[in-house]
Amino acid sequence: MSFSFNFDVQLTTKGQQGGESQSQTGKQDYAVKPVPSNNTTTPAETVKAAVEHHPPADPHFLLNDAVSETVTIGTLPPLHFLNESVFERTASERDDDERILSRTAAQSSDLISGVYEGGLKVWECTYDLLELLEREGETFGGKMVLDLGCGAGLLGLLALKSGASQVHFQDYNSTVIEQLTLPNALLNCQVEGEEEEVKGKKRGLQEEDDETIIEEDKMKKDEEKKNEQKKEGEDGSPSPKRQALDLTQHSKLTCCRFFSGDWTTFLALVLKEDLFPKYDIIFTSETIYNTAYYSALHDTLHRLLAPRGVVYLATKAHYFGVGGGLHLFEQFIEDKGVFDMEKLWDVDQGLQRHVVAMHFKTTNKS
Repeated sequence: MSFSFNFDVQLTTKGQQGGESQSQTGKQDYAVKPVPSNNTTTPAETVKAAVEHHPPADPHFLLNDAVSETVTIGTLPPLHFLNESVFERTASERDDDERILSRTAAQSSDLISGVYEGGLKVWECTYDLLELLEREGETFGGKMVLDLGCGAGLLGLLALKSGASQVHFQDYNSTVIEQLTLPNALLNCQVEGEEEEVKGKKRGLQEEDDETIIEEDKMKKDEEKKNEQKKEGEDGSPSPKRQALDLTQHSKLTCCRFFSGDWTTFLALVLKEDLFPKYDIIFTSETIYNTAYYSALHDTLHRLLAPRGVVYLATKAHYFGVGGGLHLFEQFIEDKGVFDMEKLWDVDQGLQRHVVAMHFKTTNKS
């Protein structure tokens, strides 16, 4: 099922490899998070152990033949991510120890509670939160950020590209992290690296006073580029330029960590560290659809949010068939007495959606 979502700001989506650019002010179809296929609100009988995932030594293979798209909202930096339709069509070619790709295809379901929690889709509440962040002018410089239930990782990628000192990504499924989140982070670092290289060359040209020298330099660079392309075409090896762009050493990628597993084991894994992180900002979108997960989510937020930090939660008012939604979560939060909740934006188009902020109560900042 698809959902027609209206932006008040300009939204541009374009294919990075040969696709036509598509600029829309108003309507774009995004996925709507469905009811779990087994209609249960009870947690899975077994928990999914948390694991930290590291970028491979040679990350370029993750982006081989990748078809990506770009979302741009207002003044936010462009965010690049793997095209969802192409990802689905190539699912059979991907590593998937959890077998979630084949199971979701066989069951025609985007959510199997306790098995697959929807991380391969970009749900529309994520775009609500991105728009809210653009409108409110949230800053990320020097901050620790957690994208909890990250999926494609767009929220964390925004923080990464906006100057956050550390960005950690967590999703329930290891397949999501390895096949989607990590490649998306690599993709954004690759594009940014290439853009910075171009900017550097332009700055160098502008600093040259002698037009003759500039022209000769340009001709030399063009010739070198042709030789690189010829070499790459002859033996199939990356050009020297591509080899120089070592994504594993990219400054922004070194600021990232990637985790899979359920929230309980993720929290336990992080707390084992001598100096476990306290996050200035925690993003979580479309994660309160199942009331059985509220306790684990609350504990994670409670233990990992910095004393003066903020949780940004994007959600629907109600998830039909499961029973979760903002009203029940608000009641849960009120009963716990740890956080104050502030509504930032009520989105009235289609299914009612909300963006809220959570802070520690002034009498409880531990």
